[in-house]
Amino acid sequence: MRRREFIIGAAAISVPFVAAAQQRTPLVGFLNSASPETYRFNADSFREGLAKAGFIEGRNLRIEERWARGDYAALPALAADLVSIGVAAIAATGDVASARAAQQASSTVPVVFTIGGDPIRFGLIESINRPGGNVTGILFNPNVLGAKRIELVREIAPTVSRVALLMNPTNPNVKIEEADAVAGAKTLGLETVTLNATNPAEIETAFKQLLSAKADAIITSTDPIILDRREQIVAFAFQHKLPLVGFVLQFAAAGALLSYGPSISWMYRQAGNYIGQILKGAKPAEMPVLQPTQYELVINLKTAKAFGVTVPPTLLARADEVIE
Repeated sequence: MRRREFIIGAAAISVPFVAAAQQRTPLVGFLNSASPETYRFNADSFREGLAKAGFIEGRNLRIEERWARGDYAALPALAADLVSIGVAAIAATGDVASARAAQQASSTVPVVFTIGGDPIRFGLIESINRPGGNVTGILFNPNVLGAKRIELVREIAPTVSRVALLMNPTNPNVKIEEADAVAGAKTLGLETVTLNATNPAEIETAFKQLLSAKADAIITSTDPIILDRREQIVAFAFQHKLPLVGFVLQFAAAGALLSYGPSISWMYRQAGNYIGQILKGAKPAEMPVLQPTQYELVINLKTAKAFGVTVPPTLLARADEVIE
């Protein structure tokens, strides 16, 4: 046999072996409603969770990412695409819309969500302890936190009288979260104005509405698109010296005065770990939905000084992290 014929023959024989090796290596889908440019830290935390479970991308695992880039309407097609390429499981991250899209794409492919809404109310699971189907995940319920964030605004800036609620109206959980924040504001004698936005241009429009309404503080809703635009939101708040409370520490890290909520990085690590457990044979139906037991209060003292705000010592003492 000539050398050229041998090389071609060997290459042809190796193709099935390569394909077989790929088939033996699990393929996992990562679905997210935001964009990879600003949400990469969450995808990295997801990989950390997988590694803790013994699965490392490029070694014994393959990952396919699909990002909706703020377009919730794109999620069903992205989820269906992941199912069509044969993923062993899907991490449906960002919020309820991603979880719903993955659930509707397949009734058999395991799904692990990270959401802020009630998974029972949205039909994702049967119960927290025994989800009962092909879906489980990580939950932090923001319904009880909107009022708390209002309380924190009042504590750090006692002269605030009207709070703007920056919301994404396409988020399935938005009405419940808005109602909780409004109720908390009324308890403290504060007014609220709701500003709806789903993209950068609408956020700019919301800013104009905020100024017209003479709101003197901002609270963000628990939403991946809002988090995706944190730099834009923080820049506006800083320009107008408006106390801004975000729902995760990434807002305070970007320059918001405060943030309060669970660790989103913890959620994504747990989602990665859950996917790893499923790859080892665990059944989503029997995997209880995990919930955080601690919430992080982060104060940006640098921003406070720039605004001329004196942070009460009692609030500083309660902070989990202070940015100086």
